[in-house]
Amino acid sequence: MLILSRKVDESIIIGDEILVSIVDIKGDQVKLGIQAPKDVKVYRQEVYEAIQQENLAAARTSADLPEIKRLSGKKRTKAQDTPDSGDTSQR
Repeated sequence: MLILSRKVDESIIIGDEILVSIVDIKGDQVKLGIQAPKDVKVYRQEVYEAIQQENLAAARTSADLPEIKRLSGKKRTKAQDTPDSGDTSQR
């Protein structure tokens, strides 16, 4: 881990496109400003970890397709399940 000392209004650059600035320091709290491209996701660590946990939980959940169909109230007929049921939209 790289450890740097910075004062208010000083910055560090990560790569070519990410700028981290010290905006304010009050007591034991430091306010950071982060400039990064829109495609770079920036999260507080605790938020990132919560997202990862939710993603893992969702991946472990087994999808019960018949139960999902039942709950959604939509039922498919056998004709809808057959590839040549008269639907010409994909031909």
